[in-house]
Amino acid sequence: MAETHVPPFSEQICFDLYAASRAVTAAYRPILAKLGVTYPQYLVLLALWEKDSRAVKEIADLLQLDHGTLTPLLRRMERSGLITRTRVATDARVVKVALSPRGDELRVHANKIHCAMKESMAIDDAGLAALQATLRHLTKSVHGRPLRNCD
Repeated sequence: MAETHVPPFSEQICFDLYAASRAVTAAYRPILAKLGVTYPQYLVLLALWEKDSRAVKEIADLLQLDHGTLTPLLRRMERSGLITRTRVATDARVVKVALSPRGDELRVHANKIHCAMKESMAIDDAGLAALQATLRHLTKSVHGRPLRNCD
């Protein structure tokens, strides 16, 4: 068997991204559990707190989720009284999602959650902005770009 160079584990960006994502999601979990929402539900709520009454497609695009993943999530949120879903009268293919009174009431926790997460990450506003810029650049760069062999 031919010798092949394998970059060391410590140089693997895939693991660092995976570990960071899991750690951040885990940090949100106890805060969100007190509100009775999951992390993906919180992301939908954030989208609706920013702009209520969005089309499902708009939410899917914003959260970078496919329709098949988002629809069951929205169904669960509707059953738990966080949102409402209605078909647009002029185009039955379009479903609008809006906050229910209960979902809107949770809005008061958004700033506290944001501050708690910055604190748990030991990051200030400038560090957060730099991290977000890096992550957004990475996402944009990788999105849709095929992997190529570096041999």
